[in-house]
Amino acid sequence: MKSLSVLRAQLAADEFEFTQHALKRVVERNISNAEIRQAGTRAVIIEDYPADKYSPSCLLLGFTAAKHPLHIQVSRQPGQPRLKIITLYEPDPAEWIDFVERRS
Repeated sequence: MKSLSVLRAQLAADEFEFTQHALKRVVERNISNAEIRQAGTRAVIIEDYPADKYSPSCLLLGFTAAKHPLHIQVSRQPGQPRLKIITLYEPDPAEWIDFVERRS
């Protein structure tokens, strides 16, 4: 699986592509590639999904330059030249504790 440092580097360098689902979400939520790069630079893994449906993936939390939190779910499949973004969104504080832990 790709390490956190590889995921960060790929996000920061704009070496990513979107699934169709993620592309819809990026347009609906007006999230720019610049914001993805900013959030990806220091993102942390908050959830890991090693047995995800299509390939191992994880949920990252990063912050944009404007300090907006951004959750980015990415595929951790090795050997892919570009990182695949599965979905992304600004987390709802009513659903997350400090944007890291899901509320029950």
